[in-house]
Amino acid sequence: SLFCCTTLKAIGKLSVIHLLLQKAAQQSIHCAVEDNTMRTLIMLFALASLAGCSRMALDNHLNDAYRNYDQGNCEEALLDLSRAERTSRARRYVQPEISLLRGQCLERQNLFVDAAQTYQFIINQYPTSEYAYRARARLETLRQLGHHGGTEPAKASPAAL
Repeated sequence: SLFCCTTLKAIGKLSVIHLLLQKAAQQSIHCAVEDNTMRTLIMLFALASLAGCSRMALDNHLNDAYRNYDQGNCEEALLDLSRAERTSRARRYVQPEISLLRGQCLERQNLFVDAAQTYQFIINQYPTSEYAYRARARLETLRQLGHHGGTEPAKASPAAL
């Protein structure tokens, strides 16, 4: 994917930069302080350029998930959402958006109980977010359609012998 290619290119660039810095260090004797400063600046620039890679990957996965959802391909959308979730672990603010789209995919697949549980997760974990508001609306829609019985927990009963 784009993320892998970008990361490999960045690692390759860092290797080239490292080799150039080593060669420059061997050749230069009288400018040690200036070389160290330049070396530090180059490394900081290279690291800063890598920092945007995970955000780009997250955006790409989310965009792919929305595209697949719009095309009715929920299986692929769910895979993209899992990829986005793995990429966004340090960015909790993205989780409710990922979960809402996951719930909508589950609805399309007629997995209403799973969708309702996903919406309830959003409401419990992110009660003040706009996604909690949307999750409440989805739960109400499921209730009106008869696919969700509200907040009543499932009852366990023994199996017949």
